[in-house]
Amino acid sequence: MAGCCPSRDYHRFFNQRFARRLANRYLKRGLDQTAQRMVEFLQGLGLEGASVLEIGGGVGEIEIELLQAGAARAQNLELSPAYEQQARTLAAKEGVQGRLDWRLHDLAQDPGGVAPADLVVLHRVVCCYPDYARLLAAAADHARRALVFSYPPRNPLSRAFYGLFNLVMRLTRSGFRGFAHPEGAMLGVLEDRGLRRTYQGQSRIWQIAGLERVS
Repeated sequence: MAGCCPSRDYHRFFNQRFARRLANRYLKRGLDQTAQRMVEFLQGLGLEGASVLEIGGGVGEIEIELLQAGAARAQNLELSPAYEQQARTLAAKEGVQGRLDWRLHDLAQDPGGVAPADLVVLHRVVCCYPDYARLLAAAADHARRALVFSYPPRNPLSRAFYGLFNLVMRLTRSGFRGFAHPEGAMLGVLEDRGLRRTYQGQSRIWQIAGLERVS
């Protein structure tokens, strides 16, 4: 995302090797615990005929699960082109390639370039952006029914982790950074856009918030 993650450094971090590892892990083990809980939240709302927009969907494993569970169509927005080959191969292997669109697009910078969807998903995405308010506002405006996202807790352990991570990035001359944004502020952005939290969960590392449209 322009102004957040410099494209060259973002692509270098989320490269084809990283994408292959994600795809192989999904084929062997299925969804990770956090993603599974996000899918279960959306399943509880009813997926039949729903459209899905995943921001930063990587190889598309969440979209695949939602499509197989009844969603009609899904769109995966990414910033790194390294995911595309693995995402398309995985979708074809799982039999959903005709209902899943993949494109490079920066939603926060160009929200008007993407149509709204019934359900919006952000898994391990906000931790990559300093301007979480702009990203979440754009995501909320595209959610007709509900939005679910995962994020790291903001506590001494996560601050220490990201402090060390960002130090390594600086030493390696990378502009990529990680962040543990304040939960209340992130939820406030979404609530200001007419969403209300109806689900709160967590896995070993990640927090999960599910919100539904109320206005």
